[in-house]
Amino acid sequence: MVHQFVIAPLTYNVFEDEAAQIAKCKEWGLLSEKASKTKNFYYKGNGLNVSCSIIGYVDDMAAVIQFDNSRLHCIHPSYLKEMQASSYGAKQSAAADRSAGQEIVEEPAAEEMTAADVSTEAAKPAEAATEVTASEETAIGESAAEEAVTAEPPKGKAKKEKTQKLQLPEEKVKMTAVVKEFTTVPNNFSDTEDEVIIYEAAAILEPALEVGPVWSSHSSTLKKLELEVGDTLAFECKIVAKKLTKHPVPYKINNPSKLQKNPG
Repeated sequence: MVHQFVIAPLTYNVFEDEAAQIAKCKEWGLLSEKASKTKNFYYKGNGLNVSCSIIGYVDDMAAVIQFDNSRLHCIHPSYLKEMQASSYGAKQSAAADRSAGQEIVEEPAAEEMTAADVSTEAAKPAEAATEVTASEETAIGESAAEEAVTAEPPKGKAKKEKTQKLQLPEEKVKMTAVVKEFTTVPNNFSDTEDEVIIYEAAAILEPALEVGPVWSSHSSTLKKLELEVGDTLAFECKIVAKKLTKHPVPYKINNPSKLQKNPG
C-alpha cells in the first residue's frame, strides 16, 4: 500500500544500534527509563493503524519511522507517543464528532496558532534551534529541503541581508497587503493541512515601513471576506518574525482586525 501522506526526510541520522535507539526513545518518552529493549510501535493517523519501526531522527523534534512497505515518514515524537495509547483512535473519532457542525469562532484577543508557526524555526539553517510544542507542528526536514534547492549566496550578500533585518514594532499596527496566493502547509499533529494566505507588497502605515511578503492563517473571519488573488487588504494586526513552511515568507500577521477589502 502506498501512503500518500508521508513526509519523507531528505537527510536524517540512522541509529547505530539498538542501544542508540533505546536511548533516544527514552529521551522522547516512548520507552520507560527501565526498558532494556525496544517494543513494537504503531502509527494510527490518516485512518491507519499499522506497525512501524523507529529507525532514526532528523533532530530532537523529528523522529523517522519506517512502514512495512519501506516508506519513511517524519513525525513528532510526542504525536507518535499519543498514538501508542489504546484509546487514541476513539479520542480522535470523538473529537471529530464534536467538531462536526460547529462554527469556528475566532477570538480577537487570542493569537492564532497553526502548524506553520512551529515549522518556521525548522525552516531556518542548522545554526538556529527548532522549537515545537504540543499545540503546534513542525515542518520536518525543512532545513535540508532549503539547502538542497537554494544556492548558497555570496558571503558579502549574506552579511548585507543581516544588517537589513527589519525592526518590527511590538504593538499593533495598521497595515496594507495584496493577496498573492492561497495555499496549505503540513500539520504533523493532524491528518489535514493548515490553510494559509500569502501576501505581497505588505507595508506598515504608521510609522511608514515597507515589509514585503507576509502570511497569515486563512481563518474563518478572513474566509467571510471571500478574498481573491490581487485584492488589497487593509487591517490592524501584530506582525512577528515567523517564516512560512516551504515558502520564502519571513513574517506573519497575527489576529488581523478592522478588515477592509479593496478588490484588485
